[in-house]
Amino acid sequence: MDQPLTRADADPLLSPVRWGAIGAGIFFLVIGFAGVVPTLTLHMNEIAMGYGSGAMVLGIFQVSVLHNLVHILLGLAGFALSRHTGSARTYLRGAAVVCAVLWVFGLLVAPGAMANFVPLNAVDTWAFLVLAAAMVGLSFLPAEPSTSSRTSLRHA
Repeated sequence: MDQPLTRADADPLLSPVRWGAIGAGIFFLVIGFAGVVPTLTLHMNEIAMGYGSGAMVLGIFQVSVLHNLVHILLGLAGFALSRHTGSARTYLRGAAVVCAVLWVFGLLVAPGAMANFVPLNAVDTWAFLVLAAAMVGLSFLPAEPSTSSRTSLRHA
């Protein structure tokens, strides 16, 4: 059996960056599945694969089948890559890049244009900027907790 890369890899309670990846994964899964729940998504009958989707999560975030799949895949990747501190950090930075690309895409493509295949409205666009910044911030969490928190976990 392979030895863990760090003590934090041996015990998930010891790695803040792994918890960051898990939290991001949960967030993306919740958002992805919210896009297919009729009580949370207005105009569910107007959902499309991409361009032309009229479905709106909470009445403000435009979604489509493709948009929901992006969120669900990012969420699943968060769980899969949270197994080790290095892969958790890589996931957070990679997901931040995906969010930043979607932010730039939203800035460059008009909401009503056929090129808006994801689709994104202004709220989605700026939400992706906030998500990218949050993911970068989470990627700088330490691999190991501070000494004081490690001691309190052992005595709990």
